[in-house]
Amino acid sequence: MLRTVIFDMDGVIVDTEPVHRYAYYSHFDELGIEVTEDIYTSFTGLSTKNTYQKIKELFPVEQEVSDLVLRKRALFNASFDTKPDLELIEGVRNLIVSLHQCDIELILGSSASKSTIHRVFNRFELFPYFTHIVSGEDFPKSKPDPAIFIQAASLAKVNDKAHCLVIEDSTNGIKAANAAGIKVLGYKSQNSKQQDYSTADFVVESFLDLQPDQLIHLFQSL
Repeated sequence: MLRTVIFDMDGVIVDTEPVHRYAYYSHFDELGIEVTEDIYTSFTGLSTKNTYQKIKELFPVEQEVSDLVLRKRALFNASFDTKPDLELIEGVRNLIVSLHQCDIELILGSSASKSTIHRVFNRFELFPYFTHIVSGEDFPKSKPDPAIFIQAASLAKVNDKAHCLVIEDSTNGIKAANAAGIKVLGYKSQNSKQQDYSTADFVVESFLDLQPDQLIHLFQSL
């Protein structure tokens, strides 16, 4: 039976990708490097730290990863705080509230930094619905490494991965859930680009009509 849902954040709860993209490419311009769309897309689901580790492998960037992360974060925060049209993914608030009301535990397992997570959760008042928040900045490797989801599942009140479901929108996130041995719902939005949903247990393209009873039924049918 479904007892715990582990949500990714970026692309699942809120679409901060345009803000991240602006911050990254502003920084790439400052660094004097040209990052192609294919390379940028391959970073989807990675933490900022791991993204810059990849950047340093691909480009002659001399700055330390920690300094690169801080600069990108400053660019992101400045844009985030001034972007009035940043909204939750359509239908996701109702899904979160409804699952919470059905006594299904909600945990966040996001590659985002703690500061970004707190900005989003404060802005949209999401803290009351989640029992735990697990940030990718606490792990040496990003998704598709399964550590973040293994840790999230271990925090659940019902400490059994068989009763957990991950909701993810990226190839790396889905692979991480697979590697963790946790069932995964792939959220394929209109903003999803070049992501592979073939190993998700099931896929939805909208949260608008997804009710807890439907989610429970889908989970039990797996």
